[in-house]
Amino acid sequence: MSDKTTGNTTGTDNFPQENNESVKREMFKPLSRRSFMKAGALGALMIGGTATALLPLRNFKNDTSLENFFQQHYERLTPERMERILKRIEREIKERHGVDANVQDPKPIADVQFAYALNISRCIGCRRCVHACVEENNQSRNPEIQYIRVLEMPAGTFDVEKSDHYYSHETVPAEGKYYMPVQCQQCENPSCVKACPVSATWKDKDGIVVIDYDWCIGCRYCEAACPYWARRFNFAEPNIPKEQINPDMAYLGNRIRKKGTMEKCTFCLGRTRKGLLPKCAEACPAGARQFGNLLDPESVIRHILREKRVYVLKEEMGTRPKFYYWFDT
Repeated sequence: MSDKTTGNTTGTDNFPQENNESVKREMFKPLSRRSFMKAGALGALMIGGTATALLPLRNFKNDTSLENFFQQHYERLTPERMERILKRIEREIKERHGVDANVQDPKPIADVQFAYALNISRCIGCRRCVHACVEENNQSRNPEIQYIRVLEMPAGTFDVEKSDHYYSHETVPAEGKYYMPVQCQQCENPSCVKACPVSATWKDKDGIVVIDYDWCIGCRYCEAACPYWARRFNFAEPNIPKEQINPDMAYLGNRIRKKGTMEKCTFCLGRTRKGLLPKCAEACPAGARQFGNLLDPESVIRHILREKRVYVLKEEMGTRPKFYYWFDT
């Protein structure tokens, strides 16, 4: 019923209209990692009691583990705290893998929007890009995790859903076939970012979609949301021979991940934010891969967009990839 004197609605909830709106805003406010974990802990208390809620704490062996667990979100970290975190990660890598790593946190370069362009006419399907990526980004060797899939398709057709990325030929390119590498498309409107319930993944200022592995809860929602099958989940602890570990690491890039976290291509941000090419582009023997700054009118990327007939993969998804394909004509 209505309170005609005040104009407010009353009833079973007994709240004024304006209070109802504020309650709704609070109820549907996006979850932070902290509030997500808090909600989970409260649920555990209600269901299983205090002992159940505190079970995760049994895994903490020292103060470093506790510091890691209660670490703030990346965007809230001060330079001093980040420096401590980087030193902690270096210690952990030394303890677990016996390698003296140099872990840095390179920031986006001002006035840069990175983009990739790939000439399908030149790709020969050799997969050197795949293996260079694995080596640069400290991806697990057993089980092996690969960020790049090279799709083989019959000439004159285009159906990525029926392509073969498990092909095995003594020589490439195979007769009557062409090849299309697919990796993270670094979307302008990334569906994976929208799907993450704890903001562990986001699009950085230079257009690279990144993941904070310390913040990731392993729910795999981002993996399900990505239409390009570009994300990888660590079902096991990454296995990398000591002599194959790349010691030059980036916090949001190629540092060694842990079991239960997501990972993907980051345009080799530890390299590209220092003015270098991604490792896959450097490794391509056919010159099929081009990389550059969309904001620079003189860049190779802008030249390709002006002069070539380009297209993006699964344009109908509305993700607006910054990974472009073209053919020589």
